[in-house]
Amino acid sequence: MVDLALARKVLETEAAAILALVSRLDGRFERAVELLKCCRGRVILTGMGKSGIICHKIAATLASTGTPAFFLHPAEATHGDLGVVQSDDVVVALSHSGETDEILRLLEAIRRLGAKLIVITGDPGSLLAQAADVALDCSVIEEACPLNLIPTASTTAALALGDALAMTLLVEKGFRQEDFANLHPGGKLGKRLMRVESLMHGGAQCPIVRTDTHMRDVIYEMSSKALGMTCVVDAGDRLLGIITDGDLRRHMDSSTGIMELTAGQVMTRDPVSIPPTSLAVEALNIMEQRKITSIPVVDGGDNRVAGVVHLHDLWRTKLF
Repeated sequence: MVDLALARKVLETEAAAILALVSRLDGRFERAVELLKCCRGRVILTGMGKSGIICHKIAATLASTGTPAFFLHPAEATHGDLGVVQSDDVVVALSHSGETDEILRLLEAIRRLGAKLIVITGDPGSLLAQAADVALDCSVIEEACPLNLIPTASTTAALALGDALAMTLLVEKGFRQEDFANLHPGGKLGKRLMRVESLMHGGAQCPIVRTDTHMRDVIYEMSSKALGMTCVVDAGDRLLGIITDGDLRRHMDSSTGIMELTAGQVMTRDPVSIPPTSLAVEALNIMEQRKITSIPVVDGGDNRVAGVVHLHDLWRTKLF
């Protein structure tokens, strides 16, 4: 019989370890964020065993949010890899005991090189903490392990503290959704963050007519481009309006013969538009809110039409 009570106790212990960190966030945490923000080199994470695994995750989170970071194995560092550490780097060392031999052996070299040192440890009075520029207290009352031996609550707390550093740093550096999109081109997340310029129908595929274009030619343009609409532009290709299938139906119901009109007389003026740098998910949100199936894409400076993004283009990226 599986001991669900034990499983619940593990989760409760690890949750309590994270919550205990909240009251410890003080000037030392602010100083750590400032060191990371001012780092002109790379952020180098180092730790042994389970702490090393947590370092890999923190480094990946930092790198994915605009801060160059990577993991350095402390044992390999003393056998030549220490050469990657430069004076303008910040080293973040994780050690629950604060007495990990492999990391302690790096201290002299880190100080000699002039790199800054942030320590995340369970013992603020340890040798490693005393040698740091900033030491963050990540101690836990107990591990979630029934034997109180296996790193569980301590590694969970260290990971959470690393996330707190990374997210605070993200905001301090002004990291934007657009920046995140540039760093995540792959996978479903990358598709949601694609820019419309990579999805839109541009050039010869973009339906465009001028205000004086006769409706017979307008309908031909709409049919040949098969997007259910066309942009209406002036002589400088600046967007003035759009004509959709719905506009055609409405005018066909009127007493005036639609074939006697021009695009300028039928178009809907001042349509919603987006710049090429807009995210695909933003375009999707606009379409859903306005109940439309296509949006003109225009250059921000002079409102020139660059293309059209259609709902079907977003379907193909599997945003839904």
